[in-house]
Amino acid sequence: MNNKFDALKDDDSGDHDQNEENSTQKDGEKEKTERDKSQSSSRRKAVVPGPAEHPLQYNYTFWYSRRTPGRPTSSQSYEQNIKQIGTFASVEQFWRFYSHMVRPGDLTGHSDFHLFKEGIKPMWEDDANKNGGKWIIRLRKGLASRCWENLILAMLGEQFMVGEEICGAVVSVRFQEDIISIWNKTASDQATTARIRDTLRRVLNLPPNTIMEYKTHTDSIKAWEEFHGLVNSSGR
Repeated sequence: MNNKFDALKDDDSGDHDQNEENSTQKDGEKEKTERDKSQSSSRRKAVVPGPAEHPLQYNYTFWYSRRTPGRPTSSQSYEQNIKQIGTFASVEQFWRFYSHMVRPGDLTGHSDFHLFKEGIKPMWEDDANKNGGKWIIRLRKGLASRCWENLILAMLGEQFMVGEEICGAVVSVRFQEDIISIWNKTASDQATTARIRDTLRRVLNLPPNTIMEYKTHTDSIKAWEEFHGLVNSSGR
């Protein structure tokens, strides 16, 4: 498993320019060393289950974000504000992360935990999310920690039974209430969204009168733009 602190470094390793016609031998050797380091780093970043561990169907990444409420947030600044905690590939690796994380009920201010499949950023504009939406459940204070744990355990255990539709889940801690949501890829697939809704009710043991709202990410972007009077931007 990646070290938590290493996971905060989002250093993509790309292909290096190998045209060394006008380079000195020293520069060429330096470039080769840097390329080897980069490729080695890529290999290290691959997260796989350890020996005798129980693999998950997908790798997942924990993220955390916090911002000052009321301050307009562009898509760029939101992306800069969201921090990657780490990625895991097995049940055991999940518990190693989770057991050291603050519970949502103990967070303060305007904070969010996100748990998404590896490679999917918790942003509306991500390719995996842009045609999707999310079920939203507003919780009174005191319920977030239990509901969040039940939700992510159900997601990791593939209890939603909707194939590859699930993208991730979010718990949002606010001043007067907390919000949990689960994101899926295809907002127009009503059979899938209905199955996700019914599974949510079951795994969270929600009272029959609990209000659940499904919102497409397209509508979320439009609402945000109207609220802030901006066009072609995104925020939370």
